[in-house]
Amino acid sequence: MEPDLFTAAAEDRQEKDPAGSPLAVRMRPRTLDEVVGQQHLLKSGSPLRRLVGEGTGGPAGPSSVILWGPPGTGKTTLAYVVSKATDKRFVELSAITAGVKEVRAVIDGARRASGGYGKETVLFLDEIHRFSKAQQDSLLPAVENRWVTLIAATTENPYFSVISPLLSRSLLLTLEPLTDDDLRGLLRRALDDDRGLKGTVTLAEDSEDHLLRIAGGDARRALTALEAAAGAALDKGEPRISLTTLEETVDRAAVKYDRDGDQHYDVASALIKSIRGSDVDAALHYLARMIEAGEDPRFIARRLMISASEDIGLADPNALSIAVAAAQAVAMIGFPEAALTLSHATIALALAPKSNAATTAIGAALDDVRKGLAGSVPPHLRDGHYKGAAKLGHAQGYVYPHDVPEGIAAQQYAPDALKDREYYTPTRHGGEARYADAVEWTRKHLGRRAP
Repeated sequence: MEPDLFTAAAEDRQEKDPAGSPLAVRMRPRTLDEVVGQQHLLKSGSPLRRLVGEGTGGPAGPSSVILWGPPGTGKTTLAYVVSKATDKRFVELSAITAGVKEVRAVIDGARRASGGYGKETVLFLDEIHRFSKAQQDSLLPAVENRWVTLIAATTENPYFSVISPLLSRSLLLTLEPLTDDDLRGLLRRALDDDRGLKGTVTLAEDSEDHLLRIAGGDARRALTALEAAAGAALDKGEPRISLTTLEETVDRAAVKYDRDGDQHYDVASALIKSIRGSDVDAALHYLARMIEAGEDPRFIARRLMISASEDIGLADPNALSIAVAAAQAVAMIGFPEAALTLSHATIALALAPKSNAATTAIGAALDDVRKGLAGSVPPHLRDGHYKGAAKLGHAQGYVYPHDVPEGIAAQQYAPDALKDREYYTPTRHGGEARYADAVEWTRKHLGRRAP
């Protein structure tokens, strides 16, 4: 059976027997106005609005769209809504199981349908980043000639995972993780809607909060957990989903953690202080609490970057590189995989030798500046490239360090008021020991210490 006929048959079964479909399927929006979140993509005149024929008189909608975003943010939903709104054939393939043969079958079917019945086809290709270059190449003729309207979905950065010819022929739309308010509205609609639970159960406030935390911005995960918890509550004869029932159903304890309150700052503080104290196990505990509570992984990554400079510094110069790399990786992959990256960085920072010398150095320098201890830049260090600079004595007498044997010119660099001030006091912890030797050697050769 061809993939498009299989998909159509599956949709027919869902429409005839909606009660047998998962809650996430039953609650799938039928129009763009029912879509939760992604308002930046749904405003009037947007490409998606034009794709479904809204806003007559404007430019035609795109022939190919790539939807990039985390799981559960509505990529499949948007493709489905487009097909329903335009009355087009909807064919769904997954790059995990499909290959070039299946793609060609869909394209051939689309050409027959458009020629024989005048009906266009929407091809939704999920996980397109899993297709090889050759497999993605097979889509180009269909996109170029508009034999299908391609809507491809990916959780990976398309600039790295989608071939350039296909990317250049497509409109890239970025989906954002759903907010708690987005998911809260969806859960409450699912509880009352005739397509959902039809008011058979209610949801306790603390249960709703726990659902939002474990969902992590994923609508499908939220609705799946709600459906399971509702079934468990009804089996117990309970008209209300309690926190206890929810915890038993999803097998995850509710973490006492308010992302907008004291717990947010207390646990974050404990994470950093555990890293500073080199207790890797405590640091991992607090990291796990933040992850389990649905903390923004970018917030955690920012704290780790600060810790790398504040508490480690030059005792391990690689610490900041690790923290920055972790932040970049987290921004690209998101949860759940980002937990591995954050663990990697947390362990490295906790076990690194510690030094706050860089922190105290800039603190002391800032303190002097704020007290007014600035002074004029020494004349020989001033800019001498403009006309008239020499007459003012600027850059006169400056010794170019590369012209002296040891590469250090014994001349005054700091303003007069600060010429003997020393801000950086390195430790001998880890890699900072060599910086301590370097500071001693350079200050002696600059003539600021007796040989």
